[in-house]
Amino acid sequence: MPTHRQQTIAIKPISVPSDDRPVELEVKVTAPTRGSDLPVIVFSHGNAWSMDGYEPLVDRWAAAGFVVVQPTHLDSRRIGIGLDDPRFGTIWRVRIADLHAVLDHLGDVLEEAGLSERTDRSRVALVGHSWGGQTVGALLGARVLDPAGDAGEDFSRDDIGAGVLIAVTGTGDSLTPFALENLPFMRPGYPTMTTPALVIAGDEDRSRMSTRGPDWFLDAYHLSPAPKTLVVVPGGEHTLGGIAGEAVSETTDPDPARVALVADAVSAYLLDTLDVDDRAWARFAADVGSGQTALVEHKG
Repeated sequence: MPTHRQQTIAIKPISVPSDDRPVELEVKVTAPTRGSDLPVIVFSHGNAWSMDGYEPLVDRWAAAGFVVVQPTHLDSRRIGIGLDDPRFGTIWRVRIADLHAVLDHLGDVLEEAGLSERTDRSRVALVGHSWGGQTVGALLGARVLDPAGDAGEDFSRDDIGAGVLIAVTGTGDSLTPFALENLPFMRPGYPTMTTPALVIAGDEDRSRMSTRGPDWFLDAYHLSPAPKTLVVVPGGEHTLGGIAGEAVSETTDPDPARVALVADAVSAYLLDTLDVDDRAWARFAADVGSGQTALVEHKG
């Protein structure tokens, strides 16, 4: 795996054209200072975060050779649209539209960041955590199901090489009454999610939105078609050691080694799946297998 000593740079904010949005869509771009033909990650944050979160992941990905683009979604704390705001019920759609807008204008974003000559736009992946995982899943082919179980609109794209879903919502048949009332869109249907993807979950992640236990976060792997890969992190709770930031209030299981494991799993998977380094995943899997630091499965 990379040494993670390469210097990185970050450019923010960069505005992205978007339709019917009450606040301008802005992104942050993080990249290594050296290298060419760099693959791109577009990252969707979890509820209430912003483009300024998740540095423990993003910095490590950039040091591993990725350009990372982070939009700030409307549910960010800095925007202040809460559950009692009538606009909240449609934010899940705006989140999806945000990712489409970033991808549609990716060339302009990279140009403004001074990186257009150093990136390979044929190698683009999407990564998301928590609500961001469900947002990413929609572009990989997952559908939001209605109460009758019928699939909604198809938001998928065919220009995404791979995706990573971290601590992503499971099926909606086990939502708590609070979630059913306030978050009815938390009903992803995974049988149509055909894009290659890595699913990462913690074996101690217990959501207040689900009546099930940690196995809820494995649905994206078990219910979607191959090819898919799964990494289960021992002792991992919802922020998996602190991926959103060091010592943030949401982190209930602080562990820098766990954060590094998640970051390196994503890097290795994408380097392999995007055909940058076809041995990256084998090396990662061998390392975690020998140290018994995670459970790894693959189908397809």
